[in-house]
Amino acid sequence: MAITITLNSEQVNHLDLSPVQTVIDPLLENSEITAYEQQIRFVINYSRDPEDPREISEVPEVRLWFIRLDAYYPWFPFVLDWKSGELARYVAMLVPHQFHRSEGIQYNPEALEIFLMQKIFILNHWLTQHNLSPKSRLMSIAQMLGYDLDDSFFEHIVRE
Repeated sequence: MAITITLNSEQVNHLDLSPVQTVIDPLLENSEITAYEQQIRFVINYSRDPEDPREISEVPEVRLWFIRLDAYYPWFPFVLDWKSGELARYVAMLVPHQFHRSEGIQYNPEALEIFLMQKIFILNHWLTQHNLSPKSRLMSIAQMLGYDLDDSFFEHIVRE
């Protein structure tokens, strides 16, 4: 049931979310979005110089496209295919980081913590609205990013 969304340079450069909207909006209209938990992958075909040493998440135009996506669908991490690395790549698009040959991606710790807490609050609200149990899902996303949330943390989040 995995879905692949392909982006090209023109869509990225024009901040065109239509490749995502054509997939997501019908699912939202039919209340089917929750069936696509961790099912979406991206293929990013962004033209750049073959000598360009940057990772795709270091290209400002691509990052800006993902910032727009995150503003439009702030709950989007829910549908990303975590197992294929989509969550890590998505976070890299939104959180300052550096790449190290031996250690891999190193996020700015404070920025990552702020990003994670924002997503916890957004997803808690969104999951609750869709009658899905948020606690285990939120704990999993935090663990994927290297954080352990204590059970007591969830006592402070007001359910709506």
